[in-house]
Amino acid sequence: MTAAVNRPAAPSLARLTLVELRKMTDTRAGRWLLAFVALIGVALVVVVLVAVPRAELTMPELFSAAISGVSLLLPVVGVLSVTGEWSQRTALTTFVLVPDRRRVIAAKLAAGAVLAAVCLAAAALVAWAGRAAAAALDRTDAGWGLPPQLLGTALLFAVLGMLGGVAFGMVFLNSPLAIVLLFLLPTVWTILGETVSALEKAAGWLDLNRTTEPLLQPGVQLTAEMWARLAVSEAVWLLVPLLIGCYRVLRAEVG
Repeated sequence: MTAAVNRPAAPSLARLTLVELRKMTDTRAGRWLLAFVALIGVALVVVVLVAVPRAELTMPELFSAAISGVSLLLPVVGVLSVTGEWSQRTALTTFVLVPDRRRVIAAKLAAGAVLAAVCLAAAALVAWAGRAAAAALDRTDAGWGLPPQLLGTALLFAVLGMLGGVAFGMVFLNSPLAIVLLFLLPTVWTILGETVSALEKAAGWLDLNRTTEPLLQPGVQLTAEMWARLAVSEAVWLLVPLLIGCYRVLRAEVG
């Protein structure tokens, strides 16, 4: 009679998410990138404090400056959360411990969304610190509040950018290539849309820089057409790479 084998229970998605979140933040590259995210936000808040006229110095303006680092560098953290495992060959250990690769992918995406939210909260704190400095310097009489709509759309912007980084990382499984193409391809499309008249109409729907810009503009009311343009562009630049990346990670041989 064969003795029954007691296999340990599979870790929950919440636990896997915490593990992936720790992976994003406990490497040297991850820590430096997050430090630069914070430094860029602080530096641009200082620039706003000095350069923006007193009448225009508001909390939304400070917040928009504080989240600049999030929009610039946070997607790179998403790329490295995937490619770092393949370049360091820790993916083999990950997939041995969690054979169902779909759960690992889901945990990476969830961890990316959580980290984006945390960075956005940190940016809000930086903006409030800037507002306190503005009050001490008598640079503004504006209020301390942030419009809930701006917070919501900024969170959406940060999460979409982070998930885009994860998706490109899964597609290429190579850090330099994924990072370069993550920034290069949308930039090239923006340039083509602005210089080639035949592409101008398509660029209005497929240019990420255009479709995501309203998410960070204080006081802008997003219309149904704006949301539709955002959905189409994200389908091309996020959903398609994510589907390709999932297929590749599920099929790739781990050496």
